[in-house]
Amino acid sequence: MRYLKLKGLIVALLLSSALLSAQSAQSEFPRKDWMLLDSKTDKIAGMSVVKGYALLKKRKPVKVIVAVIDSGVDYLHEDLKDVMWVNPGEVANNGKDDDGNGYVDDINGWNFIGGADGRNVEHDNLELTRLYRELGKKFEGKNGPFSDPEENKQFNLYKNVKLAFEEKVNEVKSTMKIYEPIYNDVKAVKEAIKSRFGMDNATSAELGNLKVDSKDSLSSQIATAQLYLGLGFANDLNELYTAIQGAYDYFNGQLEYNYNTKYDPRDIVGDNYFNSNEKNYGNNDVKGPDASHGTHVAGIIAAKRGNSIGIDGIADNVQIMSIRVVPDGDERDKDVANGIRYAVDNGAKIINMSFGKAWVKDKKVVDEAVKYAESKGVLLIHAAGNENTNIDQVTHYPCKAMEDGSMASNWLEIGAMGYDLDIKEGEEEKAPAKPKYKMIVGDFSNYGIKYVDVFAPGVEIYSSTPENHYDFFDGTSMAAPATSGVAAVIMSYFPNLTVQQVREILIKSSMKYPKYKIKKPGSKDEMVLLTDLSASGGVVNMYNAIKLASKYK
Repeated sequence: MRYLKLKGLIVALLLSSALLSAQSAQSEFPRKDWMLLDSKTDKIAGMSVVKGYALLKKRKPVKVIVAVIDSGVDYLHEDLKDVMWVNPGEVANNGKDDDGNGYVDDINGWNFIGGADGRNVEHDNLELTRLYRELGKKFEGKNGPFSDPEENKQFNLYKNVKLAFEEKVNEVKSTMKIYEPIYNDVKAVKEAIKSRFGMDNATSAELGNLKVDSKDSLSSQIATAQLYLGLGFANDLNELYTAIQGAYDYFNGQLEYNYNTKYDPRDIVGDNYFNSNEKNYGNNDVKGPDASHGTHVAGIIAAKRGNSIGIDGIADNVQIMSIRVVPDGDERDKDVANGIRYAVDNGAKIINMSFGKAWVKDKKVVDEAVKYAESKGVLLIHAAGNENTNIDQVTHYPCKAMEDGSMASNWLEIGAMGYDLDIKEGEEEKAPAKPKYKMIVGDFSNYGIKYVDVFAPGVEIYSSTPENHYDFFDGTSMAAPATSGVAAVIMSYFPNLTVQQVREILIKSSMKYPKYKIKKPGSKDEMVLLTDLSASGGVVNMYNAIKLASKYK
């Protein structure tokens, strides 16, 4: 699952799909810490975190380990280095498996997509591509039906995979045909104003003031740049170029890596990929080549509170365990299962999983790991996905529904919401005469009254990024760790609660807005209730959760 980032990729995605209405690269937002605020006192749809801590002054917390299964975490980040989990049984960098857990020098966690030689998988295929490649070896050029029922099942899967794969590849190629000339024009303008006019950057007005002959190719290229600047996607040429280059690289990368059947980086890992029960592979590089996503997730949960640096995370007594399984592409089921088991075996009580995919190879091995976590009392919190899709109808993997028909009792599926309530004090549970309600659910967010449990902040979330930086990201990838942070606070201050009780508390205590209509994700103007989008019809709220937890035995 790719995280959404308004400055750059999303702007470019909007351009590529020809949705050329004037929209700013980043809308106005109230405060960088909006997710910590309260709907009543602050008039912002945060999770009442600041208000919630006021209820905990007389309680003594215990440390809770939260595993972040993701792209990697910058464990030296100024706002995270003090909250990283350190394996108490391991001696750093001595080349030995001191604690005998099967992983050498796993100080802050483990990397299941790295090799013993120190190399790392950065890019990978989508699961759809891997399935197309493997099934194609068996069924390309053949026609069914076959006498073996299992072979017929695999053949039918191959036909669906082939159709979906070819459709996606054609879609990306068509997008690149739109993008390439725009990218080339803007790049040419950027280079030309530097070489001809000595300008490092320019606004639309400044470009219009340049004296360029109408017969010069630069004239039409400047017109293209001005067109897109005029739509409000960017303030100047450099910002526009960055946005378009980001999208160009993204789609080009899809063709080069994600949908390229000839690209398979698994030899870097060095495992027997087709042995799903294999566990002891990888390396201890828990940051990896691109830890932006995982570092942002970790900061939401636990960036050190009260240190006057960067941001305040949600939970104040947390240790972050970094487990790397997510490349640029789809995670592999074997790695996900091993990541879950590693987290459980090394003391994590919560596992945040801000990733997902549309196709699955080995659901059984992941189901078994989920059940293992369930047996050990570990809560799994998963992002619902960013395709504005009803996942009751279109499965988003991994999921809480097991192949045997059961539902995992230790699983929370999270949708993403925004901050703008536009409600008056005392109206939270009432329908206003004339609602001025703005969309509070992220337009990208997946939903489903059966499989999405609750929503949490996931729009314009400010958090840590590698090398001591910070940025705004969008996505259910941000909503999941917001929920993990609140869950960690409940487990820390109410350590005797079971994982099922914590899950129940987060759902029951969620803030309800039963009579307020909101825009359905992905629709033009269809207005629905929160109860039409999730099982709880609510938004995670720490203040309410603490009050409810104090009543549990």
